[in-house]
Amino acid sequence: MNAGNAVFELNEKCFIPSPTQQIHSNIIESAGVELFVLRLDLMHPWVNGNKWYKLKYNLLEAEEKSFSTLLTFGGAYSNHIFATAAAGKLFGLQTIGIIRGEERLPLNPTLSFAVQQGMQLVYCDRTSYRQRHTPELHAQLRERYGEVFIIPEGGSNLNGVRGCTEILPEANDFDVICVACGTGTTFAGILLSLTQKQRGIAFPVLKNGGFLKQEIDSLLESYLASGLPTPNNSLCSWELICNYHFGGYAKINDELLKFSQQFQQTYDIPLDYVYTAKMFYGVMDLLQQGFFRKGDRILLIHTGGLQGNLGIQQKTAKFKT
Repeated sequence: MNAGNAVFELNEKCFIPSPTQQIHSNIIESAGVELFVLRLDLMHPWVNGNKWYKLKYNLLEAEEKSFSTLLTFGGAYSNHIFATAAAGKLFGLQTIGIIRGEERLPLNPTLSFAVQQGMQLVYCDRTSYRQRHTPELHAQLRERYGEVFIIPEGGSNLNGVRGCTEILPEANDFDVICVACGTGTTFAGILLSLTQKQRGIAFPVLKNGGFLKQEIDSLLESYLASGLPTPNNSLCSWELICNYHFGGYAKINDELLKFSQQFQQTYDIPLDYVYTAKMFYGVMDLLQQGFFRKGDRILLIHTGGLQGNLGIQQKTAKFKT
């Protein structure tokens, strides 16, 4: 299948429009705000959330340059690995995943799915994995695997930013947009699509996530200098709130699990533990602190990633037994 055609076929036939769902509670009403959720998790069974937006223009570039193989990087529970493997199968492209750490059998649900989609898994020790952004490692990988189209970990490049400028609905009349933050790519794209009257808030899911400000600034500067399409020419105000990481990337505890379960029971919205659960917890906590202005219309971006919950639940259960 031609990848470029497949992108548009997927848009037209496989994706469903992401609904915006309003939620109500005493906490929200007491804060004097309106709260909405953009359900990117419902777009597609496998290639959903911000993962699709970060892959879209990478796939198009790979097709335009006649690549037949995608190579990318991620951890054992990576949403990006999961989505890239699925996209490769959908678009008729071969995929290679460079996986951080040693092989562990049996494969967890994320990696098992990736293999089912035809992805070749290559395990990389953590020292070498730290070189994943370097031209030297990329040259070694091309020497070993041929002319592969390399997508950085998490789709964190200007193609990824460009895709994320398309996340927000056309009828975007929200005052505040909130999103969980791992690399800053999704947030950078969203910021480029906001007006000066709007405000962006990102919740890093990594411990000591303040370093992401520099990463986001760099992405914005590079994108604005690239000449790529920009929905808005002036940036809105934005900030990072770094207090809701729950111990670091992919770290969870019983409090977060309980919150996620109760949230799903109340609103019929499942949350992934690595990203959205932490952001949603943070927003609900800040509402009780009076952080937001009265009358604010707040949009929370559900970035998908639900596939990772099963593996994390299995991992947590193993440690508890």
